[in-house]
Amino acid sequence: MSIHASPRALRASSWWRPVAARLDRFAGGVFILPAVLVILAFSIFPLLTSLYVSLSRLGFSEGGVQLKFVGFANYAKLLFGIDRPHFLGVSGPLTPIGIAVLVAIYGLFAFLLYRYARGPNLTVGGLVGRVLATAIAGALVWLVVNTILTSGRPGTLVVTLVYVAVDVSVQYLLGLGLALLVVQHLPGRRFFRVVFLLPMMITPVGVAYLFRMLVDTSKGPLYPLWAHFGLTDISWVTNPWGARLAVMVGDIWQWTPFIFIVLLAAIETLPHELVEAAVVDGANRLQVFWRITFPQILPASSRASRSSTCRTCSRTEAPERPLNRSRCMPTRSGERSTSGAPRRSPTCCSSW
Repeated sequence: MSIHASPRALRASSWWRPVAARLDRFAGGVFILPAVLVILAFSIFPLLTSLYVSLSRLGFSEGGVQLKFVGFANYAKLLFGIDRPHFLGVSGPLTPIGIAVLVAIYGLFAFLLYRYARGPNLTVGGLVGRVLATAIAGALVWLVVNTILTSGRPGTLVVTLVYVAVDVSVQYLLGLGLALLVVQHLPGRRFFRVVFLLPMMITPVGVAYLFRMLVDTSKGPLYPLWAHFGLTDISWVTNPWGARLAVMVGDIWQWTPFIFIVLLAAIETLPHELVEAAVVDGANRLQVFWRITFPQILPASSRASRSSTCRTCSRTEAPERPLNRSRCMPTRSGERSTSGAPRRSPTCCSSW
C-alpha cells in the first residue's frame, strides 16, 4: 500500500526547508551569543563609564561624590593648562645628539612614505593613513627627544611610551628566542617548556614583592653580589630611571612567558615541507628564519604584541609595590632634616 502526502504537508515542507537551512547556518552564532554579550557588557560598559568620567569633574558633596560634566576641559588642562609640565614634560634646548636622532628618524619616515608612494599598491586611503600615522609618530618622537636627550624633564606620557616600547620589545625578543630554542631537538626541552611558564603563574603582587627584595641593596638574596661590586650604598629607587628599570625587569620576567607560549604554538604549526625544501636548496638557518619562519608567525606576533602593549599600558600595581618603600627611604648621602631625622627622598615617588 502506498502512502501519498497531502498538498498541505508538501507546502509546509517546502516552506520549512529554507528556514531550517538558514537556522542551521546561524546556529553557531546563536550558541555563542550569550558569551559575546557578557564579554561586551564587561568591556564596553567600563569603557563608556571611563569616557564619561574623563569628561567630568569629581567633587565631594554631602552624602557622597558629585560628577559635573565639563567637556574637554580636563584634556585641555593636560595639553595646555597647569598639568602640561607633568603630562608632556619640560623641553630643553636640542643637543647635537638629539638633532642627529631626529634627522635619522625623520629621514626613515620620509623614505618609507616615498617607497609606498612609488610602489604598485598605492591607494589614496592608504597614503592618507600613513601620512597621519607618520605625523603622529613624528610628534611623539620630537617630544621624547626634547625631554630625554636634553636638559628637560620627561612627563608621564613620555615615561609611558618609553616603558611600553622597551618592555614589549624585550619581551618579544626573549619570547621569540626561547620559542626557537625549545623547538630544537635538545635534551630536556619538555621540562623547560614548563619552567618558562612559571613566572606567568605568579600573581603580580607576588612578583612585585620579589623584585622589591632583589633591588634592595642593603639586604636580601642579592646582597652578597651588591657587596662584591661595592654597590651597597646605591639605591635603585632614589634615581628615576633606576626605579623605572627595576619595574621593567620585573614586568619582563613575568610576562615574557605569554609571548613565548604564543610564538611557540605558531612555530610548531608551521609546515615542515617548506623548511626542508629551503634546506635542500642550500639556505642556512638565518635565511630559513627570515624568509620562511618569521613571515608565517607574523600574524601571531602581531596579536601577542598588541595584547602585551594593551596590558602594559594599563598596569598600575607594578610601579606601586616594589617602589613604595621610596616614600620612607632616606637618601644615601646622609643628609639630615632640620629635626635631625634622615631626609626623605621624593625623587622616585614623582618619577611615575
